[in-house]
Amino acid sequence: MVSNSHPILGMVLQRLALGLLSLLIVSIVIFTAVSMLPGDFASAVLGRSATAETVAAFQQKLGLDQPWPLRYFQWLTGALIGDFGNSFSNRPVTTVIGSRLFNTLKLAALTAAIAVPMAIFLGTICARYRNRPIDRFLSAITLASISLPEFFIAYVLMLLLATNLHLFPTLSSIRGSMDVWEQLYRMAMPILTLMFVTLAHMMRNTRAALIGIMSHPYIEMARLKGEPEMRIVLRHALPNAIGPIASVVAINLAYLIAGVVVVEVVFVYPGIGQTMVDAVRNRDVPVVQACALIFSATYIILNLVADIISIVSNPRLLHPR
Repeated sequence: MVSNSHPILGMVLQRLALGLLSLLIVSIVIFTAVSMLPGDFASAVLGRSATAETVAAFQQKLGLDQPWPLRYFQWLTGALIGDFGNSFSNRPVTTVIGSRLFNTLKLAALTAAIAVPMAIFLGTICARYRNRPIDRFLSAITLASISLPEFFIAYVLMLLLATNLHLFPTLSSIRGSMDVWEQLYRMAMPILTLMFVTLAHMMRNTRAALIGIMSHPYIEMARLKGEPEMRIVLRHALPNAIGPIASVVAINLAYLIAGVVVVEVVFVYPGIGQTMVDAVRNRDVPVVQACALIFSATYIILNLVADIISIVSNPRLLHPR
């Protein structure tokens, strides 16, 4: 009844339900996969010299001796209120990842603030001057950057800008005691690396979406009326390409949160990606589970936002017959 009278509301509610179901399934997969890792976590943390009684006491303290369904239910109910338990270092997981998550969000926000407007601008220019030299040049550059892995781009930028030209530091270790400009200076290399990766995807998809829209009859009608080409692109094509562009932007924003692990490790940036790698190395299971759930939730939520934007921006749903 809701979907018949309010098609947009019905589809949005459907997407929300699917997003929650996906998040539940992902949480089960994360908890199961980490629990099935080979080896005994307690023995790995305590070392080979630990006695069987010490290992058993440590397992009981962490709840590792409880059955899987009970441990999962306790973990999930705690995660719903932001409590991921204690790490194996006997500190709350939220304390371990709190400041690191803020650093990753700051890095992602700064990168997005530069990359998203630039990608839409360059994509619009490429669509406007399709198959012209500027379009071919930008398309070649973006195709090359998409083909290269993040760590390779990071090391090339490090070699050129840090080692040879001495413009930026090779390591991006920041602290809360630093002023804003010092932090931005040290974050420049990770931001540039992430921009090369995300900008290319968003620009190429913006170009493709605009070119697809500009083949529609109403664009031809606008041309016949004598409107300038750039005005046609900005006024008629770009607003109708919001849905596809928003989907690509959301996916790349999700990458900025969930896919920064390699970049943070290369530049030793104190973010949640670096924290997860350290937790895997130290077999700190609660921290690994929390980081994986945060990455997955971010990806699902941003894709859900993109779906909702695509639905709301669909004129056939805004004006149903």
